[in-house]
Amino acid sequence: MDARTEILDRIRRASADITETDPVVDVPVEWTYGTGLPLDDVVATFVEKVLDYQATVVRVAAANVAQAVVDGLVASGVTSSVVVPPGLDPAWLEAMRGVGWEVRVDDPPLTHEQLNGTDAVVTAASSAIADTGTIVLTHGADQGRRAITLVPDRHVCVVRASQVVSDVPESIAAVKPEVLEGYPMTMISGGSATSDIELSRVDGVHGPRQLYVVVVDDL
Repeated sequence: MDARTEILDRIRRASADITETDPVVDVPVEWTYGTGLPLDDVVATFVEKVLDYQATVVRVAAANVAQAVVDGLVASGVTSSVVVPPGLDPAWLEAMRGVGWEVRVDDPPLTHEQLNGTDAVVTAASSAIADTGTIVLTHGADQGRRAITLVPDRHVCVVRASQVVSDVPESIAAVKPEVLEGYPMTMISGGSATSDIELSRVDGVHGPRQLYVVVVDDL
């Protein structure tokens, strides 16, 4: 008996007692998509999961966001330049310029060479997922096109506490309007990293190797 035949034979034996052919009726799902998980504190859970990815997270009041962005860039090692989407809060740009950095607004779009020569990117977010520690971008005006969040080596991302939801289905429901309008969606779980067959970790292969998250307590 070859492996394929053996596998199919095991499946037949395991399903021999199933009399209902409709899987929906046979195994009813007592769950409604998009209703979320029962978490005690979604924001605290999100922070904990992001830290598990070896990213940095700070929580600040709304009045302190601009300074927190600057602090995050300094902590990430920025020395000269930052790229920002055209719709980012002007107060954040002013705070960055006040340090002496060149703030490169991606309008008109910067070249890949210009992006590669930029220290970091600063964006807002569309949603965040507590269960997985994931940030969701839909690349609107305050998040910019996908390239600016993939090429620079550092990413400082501002997430409002009111944007944090419990799980993936709840987040998908939250960003559904933007997706239906044709916006792309990017999910970020920590800094970019990959491992080869020998489990040697390499950072920064598919995007920024450093992620610094500013959570704004706007609830």
